Amino acid sequence: MSKYSERFWKKSWDTGLDDLDPNLWETSFTDAIKSSFERVPNKLALAFQGLEITFGELDRYSNQFANMLIDNGFKKGDIVGVNLPNIPEYVISLIGILKAGCILSGVSPLLSDIQMQYQLNDLGGGEKNVALVTLDAIFAGRLVKIASKLPQLKLVITTSVIGIFPKETQDKIRAVKDIPFGEVTPLEGKKVIDFSEDILAKYSTDSPDIKITPDDIAFIQYTGGTTGPPKGALLTHRNVVSDLIIVQSWLGWEKGEGLALSGFPFFHIAGLFFCENCVYLGWSQVLIPDPRDSVTICNELKKYKPTALVNVPSLFQILLNTKKFKRLDHSNLEVCISAASPFPVESQKTLESAVGAGKLLEVYGMTETSPLTTMNPSQGKRKLGSIGLPILNTELKLVDPATNEEVPLGEAGEICVKGPQVMKGYYNKPEETKNAIDADGYMHTGDVAIMDEDGYLKIVDRTKDMIIVGGFKVFSAKLEDVLTKHPAIGAVATIGIPNPDRPGSEIVKAFIQLDPDYAYDGNEEVLKQDITAFAKENCSAYEVPKIIEISEELPLTTVGKIDKKSLRKL
Repeated sequence: MSKYSERFWKKSWDTGLDDLDPNLWETSFTDAIKSSFERVPNKLALAFQGLEITFGELDRYSNQFANMLIDNGFKKGDIVGVNLPNIPEYVISLIGILKAGCILSGVSPLLSDIQMQYQLNDLGGGEKNVALVTLDAIFAGRLVKIASKLPQLKLVITTSVIGIFPKETQDKIRAVKDIPFGEVTPLEGKKVIDFSEDILAKYSTDSPDIKITPDDIAFIQYTGGTTGPPKGALLTHRNVVSDLIIVQSWLGWEKGEGLALSGFPFFHIAGLFFCENCVYLGWSQVLIPDPRDSVTICNELKKYKPTALVNVPSLFQILLNTKKFKRLDHSNLEVCISAASPFPVESQKTLESAVGAGKLLEVYGMTETSPLTTMNPSQGKRKLGSIGLPILNTELKLVDPATNEEVPLGEAGEICVKGPQVMKGYYNKPEETKNAIDADGYMHTGDVAIMDEDGYLKIVDRTKDMIIVGGFKVFSAKLEDVLTKHPAIGAVATIGIPNPDRPGSEIVKAFIQLDPDYAYDGNEEVLKQDITAFAKENCSAYEVPKIIEISEELPLTTVGKIDKKSLRKL
């Protein structure tokens, strides 16, 4: 028996925690959230730029959306893409799509025409009907250009970022804000309707009678496509509900008792999961359409005083660079959850100095696992820089990516996880599924970590981001964690580039974004020499960056991760 199969990390779980009865998630997400609508119909569900929607209203609006889909010929298993920022229509669509027995696929509003065309055609590849909920600005700027190349797209629902407001309120908002909008015109062979005027004004608020099982697909969420075209992960209702119940048990979250704010977009699995949690628990959530608008976030934090704040590390760092955030009263804030990418320890300490010691909770997951598989304890010991322990009902092992053999504790290996939250597979990609999920049911994540003797994991790299220098492995996340301790460095990304003197080997290149509080005199060469000297003192010789590039800002992905793919192209 291997060390991992003993699940020795359970000794580090909070007192009283144990694996849960799998029968708890033998239900659909739509059945699981009914109690929220029945229990707290008058409670605030969504807050958006002054507009407030109750759980009762959310229930009725989502019923109208579901009935609209059914009226337009959409059947159980058909697919609806939601191409919106975090506005109320996203949450209404999400619940309505699932109530109709259809499948939701998040479509990032930041996709190019070609990327949007790829995803919508990929969704329609199974000969299913496809609908799209989108902004009028995206409709006019992008969709009209590619509509003729989307044969499976039958229905388009449009709105604007303030489309759910009454018209007189929209006029007032437009008078003081530059709100993008576009003209909605007919599309040949496709029905085009308006979210408010054609759905919320016309359709029945009665709940549709559609039988949904735990095995039915709820979401097709697309991965980032770091190693090729994006793939759609098939997440069942059971996948979704199991991870919700496991995570809430781990955190000790109670129904009806929280208020949440998250900068994660709903089209990303982290934002989707947090939204699902809020609806399931009957928590109020503050919607943030632009996660980089730190001033608006600070205003919402001041107004609503959330108990939970969830962000990607780079967005926490943007908040830390906003003076207003540090001046806010964070006494009501119980937890700051960080996910989706490594969070340098120095930055974690800075965050806790602003919000309160012990409030940061690092977690780990991926689209294919619904998403969470490891978390730091809610009450017990949290290790800064660690993604925590494998959670309830979850098996985990670390393997050598080259041999697939388990690695000893303390050595770096690829994280492989098994549990009820692991996806059914990739949509219409059986070979990709076979490569990702092995014969024993373990999902190979592509993330490299080290586990200590207590079971805590620390991410050191992506398998594709690992840098090979003269035969030595350089783990970029580990190196970046060290470099951020230099006072000049606010953010850093390291990549490997071919070594011109040693074919097959690489050298380390570091992209540096300066800390705004650093007193920089403009002498770039002296600063590079100082960073190099710091690296030589704190890193192995082969880890020291040979090339350093100072950048005003580093490119970010749609969810705020540093975009290494873009840096490699540079």
